[in-house]
Amino acid sequence: MKKILTLTTNPALDKSITVPELVPDKKLRASEGKTEPGGGGINVSRALKKLGMDSLAVYFSGGYTGKQFDSLLSAEGIAVKPFPIAAATRENFIVVDTSTRQQYRFGMEGPDIKASEWAPCLDWIGGQTGMDFLVASGSLAPGVPPDSMGRLAAIARKANAKLVVDTSGDALAHAVQEGVFLLKPNLGELGKLIGREKIAAHEVADAALSVIQKGGCEIMVVSMGADGAALVTARDRFTVQAPQVEKKSTVGAGDSMVAGILAALTNGWPLQDVLRYGVACGAAAAMNEGTELCKKTDADRLFSQMKRG
Repeated sequence: MKKILTLTTNPALDKSITVPELVPDKKLRASEGKTEPGGGGINVSRALKKLGMDSLAVYFSGGYTGKQFDSLLSAEGIAVKPFPIAAATRENFIVVDTSTRQQYRFGMEGPDIKASEWAPCLDWIGGQTGMDFLVASGSLAPGVPPDSMGRLAAIARKANAKLVVDTSGDALAHAVQEGVFLLKPNLGELGKLIGREKIAAHEVADAALSVIQKGGCEIMVVSMGADGAALVTARDRFTVQAPQVEKKSTVGAGDSMVAGILAALTNGWPLQDVLRYGVACGAAAAMNEGTELCKKTDADRLFSQMKRG
């Protein structure tokens, strides 16, 4: 079994409800609230668990919300390594209007993490042995410097681990400067990496290759919205369309995609199937309410349909 670590610097308690109709200045009757642990790397670990794979979730945790967060993760059977912080773990809020099926997502900024809190986490990761994959997913918490992503890339290289990065902004730029195994940007993030305001779907392969040839990554998977996703290496170019599903929630779809990619890579699948399975897991997550992420039965069924199609 491959050893996978996920890192989440800005985890959140995701609270979701549904209302018959979202209207102002009216007391709304809501469904019973659902609370689940969330954040980029956390969702990757949770999705991996649903796909039958284990990982170690590394994250920052503080306050009463942090205690609840730790408890919820443990209840799902996920191995955890929380690093304590003085401030409370943030909360996010999701409201679904059942009359329109529209989803409203309220994301809080998150606590300010001090250097004395985040530095020991990187040191601990640097002391780990036997890592096969290290996954850094989600936004950086306030206080965590963007160049920490470059430091993480150096740690992964020294440990001979494959670093998978799904982030944005300056943190993504620092990861590319150091070089990683796999990047998963969207069209906008890829554009910023190469200094372009917009990139069309037909330009993705060449744009990704320009990053790869400069040593930014070995594999790039680009989310292209309605145009599906693309996987590019120095030798390969694959594009797949997302299967048509009834979308109930987009929360965690990208993280489920990363989990699917990891699952396929650890099984040694061909890269085109790696991309297909990642897209299938992302689509499977969108079929579920709130922050439920993907279900293996749905992902496997969609993957089989994509292979036949």
